[in-house]
Amino acid sequence: MNRNRKPLVVSIIVVMMLLSFAAIYFTGSKKSGQVTLITHDSFVMSKEQIATFNHESGFTLHVIKAGDAGSLTNRLILTKGSPIGDAVFGIDNTFAGVASKNGVIDGALTPTDFGNVCFNYDKNWFASHKVPAPTSINQLTDKKYQGLTVVEDPNLSSTGLSFLATTVDKFGSNYSGYWKSLKANGVKVDSGWDLAYNTDFSGSAGKGKYPIVLSYATSPADEVRDNGQTQTASILDGCFKQTEFAGVLKGAKNPDGAKALISYLLSPAFQATFPESMYMYPIDQNVAIPASWKAHVNLPTRTYGDSIDFATGRKAWLATWSAIFN
Repeated sequence: MNRNRKPLVVSIIVVMMLLSFAAIYFTGSKKSGQVTLITHDSFVMSKEQIATFNHESGFTLHVIKAGDAGSLTNRLILTKGSPIGDAVFGIDNTFAGVASKNGVIDGALTPTDFGNVCFNYDKNWFASHKVPAPTSINQLTDKKYQGLTVVEDPNLSSTGLSFLATTVDKFGSNYSGYWKSLKANGVKVDSGWDLAYNTDFSGSAGKGKYPIVLSYATSPADEVRDNGQTQTASILDGCFKQTEFAGVLKGAKNPDGAKALISYLLSPAFQATFPESMYMYPIDQNVAIPASWKAHVNLPTRTYGDSIDFATGRKAWLATWSAIFN
């Protein structure tokens, strides 16, 4: 669930990492039938699944994890003239336009999974403090919720960027006014999901002091206590539908292997692993969902921001956010 992102920065460290990835790829590609997948750090594919793909396809899969989804996209752009792999997994709808605009994908991106980025709140905290839990992100600027909320920086985190998109869509031309009100109401901005959820949020392992956190609608299924009840719930007005994609890299050495891999990612057997391994819904709606999700996960009836033009507006939105939150 950790979807941190970093801005595109050409540095010595990045160049060294790219050379390292390239060395791995070009050395390994001499092996007949090898297909190389470039993915984000949250991707999970077991040894058994890799063995199954190898056996069924006749190719040999090699996986390279290239940071978070934003770093992944940026590295593909930096190496598009000499791609470091054959296929990519993990570009989401906040970066899909950037990838397409920069010509790193051969053909179209294929959706593989999705999830809803929503605020979660600690039910125990609100019950013990006798404060009604918020039901909309509009309320997060109210004085009774002052100093209770932690979010992720959209410059560094995919959940943060999803929230930025939500507010741009939901509040229209007043999105910056909403951000200013959030800041005035004591919102904390963390670098990424892991720090916000597992350290600063009061309703999970970290036992922090913030009872409202930006996370996922599926997160409450992971907070079920001994009494069979989940300690957390989602705020369903103000969510973002995050969709992840896979694609063949332009200039890939093994495009046939890349296509075979994408077909495997869309197979019912692999689709069924998304909920428990990557906390996302399979794109195949015929695949069964875990019982715990059915019992403890509520989905928004409407999402915001997932259809806005990121490629055009991202730079200005992030600049405005940074100016407000320093």
